[in-house]
Amino acid sequence: MKKYILWLHKWLGICTGLVVFVVSLSGAVYTFQDELKLLCYPDKYYLQVVGQQQPKPLTALIANAQAALPANETISRVDLYPANHRSWVFRASGTDPKGFGHWNYHTYYKKVFLNPYTGEILAVEDTKNEFFQLCLQLHMNLLLGKTYGHALVGYSTAIFAVLLVSGMVLWWPKKWRGKPLRRAFTLHSGAKWKRLNYDLHNVLGFYSCSLALLIAVTGLVFSFPGFKKVYADFFNAFETEVARTEPRVEQTTAIARDYKDPLDNALLHLLRQYPSAGMMSIRLRDADEPLIDIQIRLEENRSGVFKWYYFQKENLRVNRVHQSQNLPPGDKLASLNYDLHTGNISGIPTKILAFIVSLICALLPITGYIIWWQKRRKTTKSKAKLKKI
Repeated sequence: MKKYILWLHKWLGICTGLVVFVVSLSGAVYTFQDELKLLCYPDKYYLQVVGQQQPKPLTALIANAQAALPANETISRVDLYPANHRSWVFRASGTDPKGFGHWNYHTYYKKVFLNPYTGEILAVEDTKNEFFQLCLQLHMNLLLGKTYGHALVGYSTAIFAVLLVSGMVLWWPKKWRGKPLRRAFTLHSGAKWKRLNYDLHNVLGFYSCSLALLIAVTGLVFSFPGFKKVYADFFNAFETEVARTEPRVEQTTAIARDYKDPLDNALLHLLRQYPSAGMMSIRLRDADEPLIDIQIRLEENRSGVFKWYYFQKENLRVNRVHQSQNLPPGDKLASLNYDLHTGNISGIPTKILAFIVSLICALLPITGYIIWWQKRRKTTKSKAKLKKI
């Protein structure tokens, strides 16, 4: 049986190895992008003078940001930080679904950084060509554009998950004692390079398997939305009917009407309610939409810990509050997908772990190719000797 599993493991690895290497390495680089952006671009993300007054109305800031862009590039999202030493980020992006390659798929992608207390524009970033954005697109679609690259990465990731499982079967020691057991769990630094390469593939593959499988499965959620729905529905099925009852929304605090535009009033209300929130995000909807929705990330780098407010435009009543703590188990697991995939789930310690595992995942195709190449050379030499005889 192991013979057939080895054959499958070998050829699946050969077919997808290059994609797995690129995706894993770019994922490792992207792991600390939140921290590195603040270090690399402090003038964009931090204010030189801490804001002492109330932020300007959001609609006025949107108008300022829009004026800094060409007329055909429209602001569609705002990421803002309640902390008074941080800038607010206004995003504008456009895509061509049929475009092949990153630069054809993304027709434009800009970020405008503003001081929310003065309205001053701090920077206009060409995000389409920004380093960390390129790392992300390399990780998600190999810079081929979503239409073409997304599927290639998705299917390669699915195959990689199969490789991890088949690798565990092949790793399993025949004897759980003595030398075979020691070789299964330890690296022999004094061994020849061929043996060391084999041990790197086997031993590091074993130690990283469970976390690598977690990263692969959470990656599949981004590639195949249908897969996300299947596993969310599966875990939701275990919830009782009582637990599914949505808590009734009560308007506990009157929303002040300091401004004419309901969006400005809704945001100001939440800034006063959640002054220590990590981040707030607003997707700008069409003018005829009856609701305003504002997402609050209670922790800046955790997308799975949130409250999502929906306000009625006409009377500024809270229509509903969608919050992570009240989600059914399957939906809660799905909401944590990004945090699990990137290592954000418990901050820096789990990010370091995700970084190391990603590097090992990038190493596995290399060591695997070397093992295959060495065996191939050995077989070729043996056949040549037999021909001479």
